[in-house]
Amino acid sequence: MVQFNAHEYPYASQRMVTYGQKGMVATSQPLAAQAGLDIMKKGGNAIDAAIATAACLTVVEPTSNGIGGDAFALVWVKGKLHGLNASGPSPAGISIEALKQRGIEEIPKFGFTPVTVPGAPAAWVELSKTYGKLPLQEVLEPAIRYAEEGYPLSPVLAHFWKGAYKAYKQHLSGDEFAHWFETFAPDGRAPEVGEVWRSQGHADTLRAIATTDGKAFYEGEIAEKIDAFSKKYDGFIRKEDLENFKPEWVDPISVNYRGYDVWEIPPNGQGLIALLGLNIAKGYEFSNRDTVKELHLQIEAMKLAFSDGFAYITEQSAMNVSVEQLLSEDYAAKRRESIGEEAIMPTVGEPSRGGTVYLATADGEGNMVSFIQSNYMGFGSGLVVPGTGIALQNRGHNFTLDPKHPNCLAPNKKTFHTIIPGFLTKGEEAVGPFGVMGGFMQPQGHMQVVMNTIDYHLNPQSALDAPRWQWMKDKTILVEQSMPQHLVQGLLAKGHQIEVANHPGAFGRGQIIWRNPKTGILAGGTESRTDGAIAVW
Repeated sequence: MVQFNAHEYPYASQRMVTYGQKGMVATSQPLAAQAGLDIMKKGGNAIDAAIATAACLTVVEPTSNGIGGDAFALVWVKGKLHGLNASGPSPAGISIEALKQRGIEEIPKFGFTPVTVPGAPAAWVELSKTYGKLPLQEVLEPAIRYAEEGYPLSPVLAHFWKGAYKAYKQHLSGDEFAHWFETFAPDGRAPEVGEVWRSQGHADTLRAIATTDGKAFYEGEIAEKIDAFSKKYDGFIRKEDLENFKPEWVDPISVNYRGYDVWEIPPNGQGLIALLGLNIAKGYEFSNRDTVKELHLQIEAMKLAFSDGFAYITEQSAMNVSVEQLLSEDYAAKRRESIGEEAIMPTVGEPSRGGTVYLATADGEGNMVSFIQSNYMGFGSGLVVPGTGIALQNRGHNFTLDPKHPNCLAPNKKTFHTIIPGFLTKGEEAVGPFGVMGGFMQPQGHMQVVMNTIDYHLNPQSALDAPRWQWMKDKTILVEQSMPQHLVQGLLAKGHQIEVANHPGAFGRGQIIWRNPKTGILAGGTESRTDGAIAVW
């Protein structure tokens, strides 16, 4: 059992940890969390609740995810942890040569070039088929209802929606982007706080996915609409790419951190970076969160972890080093030798050769799910398939056009992926799911949440509320305004280049559910940096 302090972290938002027994859903939108719990009360399990919540989030938080995005899950069922990789590959017709023939020297953020196969709907279907108890039609009903009837926008959601609208209005001028504005700015502007937004296209697509177990999306009418839209604007994705996609069950990877096993999805996800950072950090003693020395060591460990992650992570079959080599104790010790009293410029190591939604669910049977899905960069590519509400992701932007790099663009290849679910176990017992969404903040958030829990004994809410930092590049560190000044000054003295963020959205948004193995009581926390909520039973 995780031993955490009963008191709140002194710099936290003073919200208390939430307790429950029969079921719990924690995510960034109250409507989605409640939808998941309602499904559980109807006889569904934690897996059904996760699917319902995820589908709802595509409607009630489209600024961060959508039907056209990817998903990953860690699922604890009957004493075993299972991993699901539902990230889609690049189209079969794309290549470095094809882009160069079009004069493209760098993969753009918007338009059809960075569009990869959406994996999220396939994740819902696979999870439902393998571990769910209720029919998919019943599980997706709340999301369909919110899309059809509408819902009032919450404050943080409205903030990001307005920011996306302004950016898209400035940068997206082609005819292919008109459907995004028709769908998400129907009145010629972003909807306001408390204003109702609805999308019949979303509802129709979700209903088609539910009634055909996803076949309409990957083989039928929706696949044909995506194909026609892509062909019209000379995109690469085709119906055949959708037909050939299948989500993949994978073995989760882990490191042991002070008696706890911290689990992540293996590459192509960046969860490996969180494990690399923790593997380096465990060589030091951490007991007082408010010391410059301990904060400095965490930052330096994460810088080295990212350096290796950027150099090596891609689709596993294309990696030139193994996960086992990168997570070896000898390699962690070798990387630790680079850390001193002053901030360093991070460098890539040489091992021995051989912006997302997150949700956590738990039920009274012991099942638990850590689930994450995203379009990437908010709404994604800026493209909405006409009449469907499907905002296509732009995940291909993470590929490089350097043919010598492991993560170089190639046909039917999965790119380095930012979204990562986390899970904690001890011995044979599940402690529970955790996650922090938000681009390259995610492994940094995972490391900080785990250390807040295990090293500093903070409860789930306090572990999330505690001030965060984010390594940006070189020696540049972004910190929250709530970071104590003595820590900021101390880091500056060690050579770190400190920038203070004006908005909490820069530090991700997370959720945690821990289970007491003796009593079965659930303890949950949700993010104070967004419209987060915990629905509990």
